Amino acid sequence: MSEREDQPALRSEVELLRVEQRRLFERIAANERHFRGLARSVLRVQEDERRRFARELHDGIGQNLTALKHRLQALATRSTDQDEIAAALQLCSDTLEDTRSLSRLLRPQILDDLGLVAALNWLARSSGDAGGFTVEVECDCDPLPEAVDSEVATLVFRIAQEGFANIVRHARASQVWLRLRCSGAWLQMMLVDDGVGFDPDAARSSASASRSSGVAGLRERAEMFGAQLKWISAPGEGTQLRLRVPLTLEDSGKP
Repeated sequence: MSEREDQPALRSEVELLRVEQRRLFERIAANERHFRGLARSVLRVQEDERRRFARELHDGIGQNLTALKHRLQALATRSTDQDEIAAALQLCSDTLEDTRSLSRLLRPQILDDLGLVAALNWLARSSGDAGGFTVEVECDCDPLPEAVDSEVATLVFRIAQEGFANIVRHARASQVWLRLRCSGAWLQMMLVDDGVGFDPDAARSSASASRSSGVAGLRERAEMFGAQLKWISAPGEGTQLRLRVPLTLEDSGKP
């Protein structure tokens, strides 16, 4: 068979290989969507458990402690040992506040009741009080578009929560800025502080750096939602956290 006669068969074989390659890429993409969906399902279960524990703490233990505090206050009017009653009241008050704080940390009720913007404002105020810095919040999409998925709102809140926690623990900042905006099909958040900053490369190379492991965990979580997460920092230059996440989640697909 001549070389010219071989060419149609060769072209046919090449085309078959291209079709097979395209099918393989499509299957890989479908598998990636499927595994992202599975990972998001795990996160959804975790958030549901957080919500349940938070409600039990608030409605169960929290209400019992409140009732105990009222009983102690009533007892104080009849007791001669005021010092013991005062100590018991203080212990009860401290435990009640710790319970409420733990409940809010697990799943702030404001996120479910009033939505992401209100929850971010609450987070900014509470973090500023805890860290001794001023927070300026700016949102150009209040209320959020109805298309925003609840899991996307939870992702944004959790990343902001970790960002604020890092600022409180490490940054020694005096001023923090939180920006939230919608751009097309994307929701964008930026968290900026004027603190001491850090070297991202050095943090990644340090096995003991809690900040580095936290950043890696958040980046993996963001990737499950097709989001883009960046930390920009340098020693003495403060830190920027930038998040860009789709307003709606893609279909998880099937492998």
